[in-house]
Amino acid sequence: MTNCTRVTAFILQGFSTIPELQAFSVAIFLFIYIFSLLGNISIITAVTLDSHLHTPMYFFLKHLSFIDMCSTSTTLPRALFAALADSEVISLPACAAQLFVFIFCGSTECFLITSMAYDRYLAIYQPLTYGTTMTQRFCCALVGVAWVSGLLFSSFHTANTFTLPFCDPTVEHFFCDIPPLFRLSCTDPHKHEAAGFVVSGCVIMSCFALTVLSYIQIIATVARMKSTQGRQKAFSTCSSHLITVILFYGTGSSAYMRPANGYSPLQGRLSAIFYSILTPTLNPIIYSMRNKDMKAALRKLYIRGP
Repeated sequence: MTNCTRVTAFILQGFSTIPELQAFSVAIFLFIYIFSLLGNISIITAVTLDSHLHTPMYFFLKHLSFIDMCSTSTTLPRALFAALADSEVISLPACAAQLFVFIFCGSTECFLITSMAYDRYLAIYQPLTYGTTMTQRFCCALVGVAWVSGLLFSSFHTANTFTLPFCDPTVEHFFCDIPPLFRLSCTDPHKHEAAGFVVSGCVIMSCFALTVLSYIQIIATVARMKSTQGRQKAFSTCSSHLITVILFYGTGSSAYMRPANGYSPLQGRLSAIFYSILTPTLNPIIYSMRNKDMKAALRKLYIRGP
């Protein structure tokens, strides 16, 4: 029979159930976490100090880097500490807080990516009115909407998850996430899962549709350009963001577009590594490697000084 004793704490299994792999994972993910922090802090510092980067595109990028830094800091330090100190227990309120912040970071990033697509659309499709449309006030409003929308989205999912009664304390994951927590419910989580799919589907697919429409207009505009140099310059300003979009939606859909009864702990961990660790770590590399202005700002920051 199912043990229906309500749990007050959870046990996170960590990166792996195999002790040898657990120790190896800690070393690898500690390096990745430090690299991620340095990369995102570098982007934020470079954009803040370099006046050439005080444009809407880099304003959004600075907020994206901050969200990426918060996202990895929500999951990795706790998982690393648990593995090193052999303390896998996390209280129910702490688990709920971790889930809330993680979903908030992910959803806010989704809204920011949509705003960045709109920014690139205006810059290429309507270059003559771009300066008067993408004012500092309008950019701040877009970022504010992203943050508030992320808070609302995260509040719903946290409440939707933790109103379930949990009977099993063992979370087959290295942090508190929705799919593994649904598996611990004493009752059938189908209604909660369906509600989550509906809300997520409406919000995420709306953002995805707006992003796709922006790029359709961008591609159509670039295709009409007669200058090869102009086309290359236009695509170069969008390529970094497009790679970020593919990584974000590709890794996120692999983790959250499966029903709870089809959840695999191994696949869940692998998916989580990509969308919660590797994607926030790769974003600074993508923008610094494929952007001449950013490379120049980072070179100035680390070689010549600010």
